[in-house]
Amino acid sequence: MPNRRNHVFWIVTLQIAFTNFFMGGFGPAQPILRTEQHTSLTVAGLHGTALGVAAILSGFTGPKLAHRFGRAVTSWIGMIFFCVGAGLFVFLPPVQLTLAAILITGFGISTLINSSVTQLWDNNPEDASRAVSQSNAFGSIGYISGTLLIGTLVGVGINWRWGLLLVIPAGLILFLFSRKSLVVEHLPDEHGPQRGSLDRKFWVAWFGFIACISTEFATTFWSAALLRDRLASSASISTLCIVAIGTGMGLGRWYGPIVLKRMPVDSQLKNILVTQLIGIVILWLSHVLWISLIGLLLNGFGLSMQFALSSLRLMGFSEARPDLAIARSSLAAGTAIALAPLFLGMLGDHLGISRAYLMMPVLIVIALTTVVAVPSQVLPARTK
Repeated sequence: MPNRRNHVFWIVTLQIAFTNFFMGGFGPAQPILRTEQHTSLTVAGLHGTALGVAAILSGFTGPKLAHRFGRAVTSWIGMIFFCVGAGLFVFLPPVQLTLAAILITGFGISTLINSSVTQLWDNNPEDASRAVSQSNAFGSIGYISGTLLIGTLVGVGINWRWGLLLVIPAGLILFLFSRKSLVVEHLPDEHGPQRGSLDRKFWVAWFGFIACISTEFATTFWSAALLRDRLASSASISTLCIVAIGTGMGLGRWYGPIVLKRMPVDSQLKNILVTQLIGIVILWLSHVLWISLIGLLLNGFGLSMQFALSSLRLMGFSEARPDLAIARSSLAAGTAIALAPLFLGMLGDHLGISRAYLMMPVLIVIALTTVVAVPSQVLPARTK
């Protein structure tokens, strides 16, 4: 069965692209934000903590929203929170207020992302990993665009936060064009929201999911700072270099499912984790710009499919309760987002960002270990 790129796919994909645009500008701009707010690496890392707390809150509310309103409407509820938080972040510059704004933004992003995974899984039952991954591949265009725009604005001396406001009119336009296809009639399951206990295999895989998401957000937040430390590059150049990560993620998300399609999901995940490990080693050892860019590109390849494949593993262990599995994955993601950037920032304050970055290969080894310890039964897509 071919991948179904119907209206569900494209609406979800554009929603993801808009959130990625924000994160593509916000994440790499952390060193710039820290300079503007005169904070330490640890305090700047609290923005990641705010995103993590928001994801945890979304994990608790997600099944209830999906049960009450349906997955499609839930994604638009997330979009509303996301746009409100983005606007507050732009107009409220003090660090206490940006932390609150990012909490709101993060709740919207997590609610939207969780709903998007289950929508794509339901829309593409025979090829879910490819659908989720390639939807995120288009979303990577948003990430790259956000990074390029913010890096350019910094370079020309324009307030970089204004570029993030573009997500608000973009979200409104998408809603106006897609509202006719939005299914608002939803009959809640008579048994209530998906609930119940999950077995040991799920929780081992859940722990591996934490490690995967930790590497993604630690990379997003602090790679630009590592480049500035190693290469003595400007804030604008360091931020623009993170485009290499977005490019690797986009290419990996699009071509990865095609190249690896005959492998079981577990084997796919092992391959991309090893790719990321190689990229991190190259990046950490490099003091030359073009070599660092290769390391960042491989990092992007490695990060590209981790979320999709890890999510499918969790749903495979959920005993046909995908909404519950994704809600629990949001708790894992929230834990990772809350702690990884903050912990790396704390290490950076005490040891320097270069030594602190050594936590990245440790996280990858943990993720690989969980995949080996708890193999899933999720098979590659069926082909004709």
